[in-house]
Amino acid sequence: MGPTPPSSASYQPEPQLQPEPPRTPERAPHTARSQRRAQLAGLPPREKKRRKGAWGCLIVLVVVLALLAGGAFAFQGPIGALISKTQGPADFQGSGTGVVTVMIHEGENGEDIANTLAKQKVVASFDAFYSLLLKQSPAPIFQPGVYKLANKMSAKSALSALMSPENKLDQTVIVPEGTAEADILQLVSEGTSIPLADLKAAAGEVSSYGLPPEATKLEGFLFPATYTFDPSMSAHDVLKTMVDRQFQALDAAGVAPTDRWKTIVLASLIQREAGLKDDYYKVSRVFLNRLDPKQWSSGLLQSDATVAYGTGNTHRVSTTDAERADAGNPYNTYVHPGLPIGPISNPGDLAIDAALHPAEGTWLYFVTWNLDTGETIFSTTMEEHDAAVAKWLAWMHDHPEYG
Repeated sequence: MGPTPPSSASYQPEPQLQPEPPRTPERAPHTARSQRRAQLAGLPPREKKRRKGAWGCLIVLVVVLALLAGGAFAFQGPIGALISKTQGPADFQGSGTGVVTVMIHEGENGEDIANTLAKQKVVASFDAFYSLLLKQSPAPIFQPGVYKLANKMSAKSALSALMSPENKLDQTVIVPEGTAEADILQLVSEGTSIPLADLKAAAGEVSSYGLPPEATKLEGFLFPATYTFDPSMSAHDVLKTMVDRQFQALDAAGVAPTDRWKTIVLASLIQREAGLKDDYYKVSRVFLNRLDPKQWSSGLLQSDATVAYGTGNTHRVSTTDAERADAGNPYNTYVHPGLPIGPISNPGDLAIDAALHPAEGTWLYFVTWNLDTGETIFSTTMEEHDAAVAKWLAWMHDHPEYG
């Protein structure tokens, strides 16, 4: 539906210094005044004393302070960089607290792992872990799978834990919300001893899992969670466990077996399009409003996520003009009205709840304008939406790394 930069901070001019009002001299007694006049009468006229010197000093002082402040600001970056170089990257101390499960995937390198650890707050920074890796000889070899780590570990402690076999959780798989079936099969293979070919073959036996009659594959019914499988389980048993877990989630949400299909299809779409928690319910309302002929006559959901899924790109939601115009893509909701022909991801509890309990509203559009925070603008009219898109484009202009 579409994902602009935060509005620039308003400029506040510094307050101008106001000169002090001239002081009123104390009134001298009348007798003293006459005596002073008499004394001054015989003296030559004295030049009037100017106050220029005091104001000049004040101006100089203000200029000096401004120069000092400007210099401090100018050198803030270089000084910070120098401190960073001398003190090293940000790093935690000790072995951390609590438990964090981290999954290493087949083919990931040191940079990938450093990014994962920093994102999950296991280490303080990417640089702390990656710079430590570069110093290792020979280079560490990481085995795919799930590892038990902790919060706020030092880079050294995290590396040691990843190298320790006792921290590797055998037969454990982490499936994030919104992961597509093809990627889940890969995750299961990495976390267990089951060959990927066996999992693909088992996934092809769709009729053996008790899915709705509309289902032609397992997509949408592999519940996202952390699983630990018994080593004796077959590929079919593993996948059946995940399907049964999705049925359990649907039952807990109050979804009747006859409504499982349409609920999962909508929930899978919400899962891929929504960002922040509260937005799930608004995104659900937008799609339901577009399915209402009274509010949206074309019936086209116009979801980039569905189009991308139909092209086989399960890791993105952006699309090209040509892809959105391709009527040969059965998942193309820019061309084909109504819900997509099937689920486009495997949704979790939140997306399922949003599909069942959409927010109240008249929104027909939404755009995630800040890709860093996930902030999304929901609009009812095209004019409102155009303004939101302009805000997103401005944000993208200021963040070319997302282009």
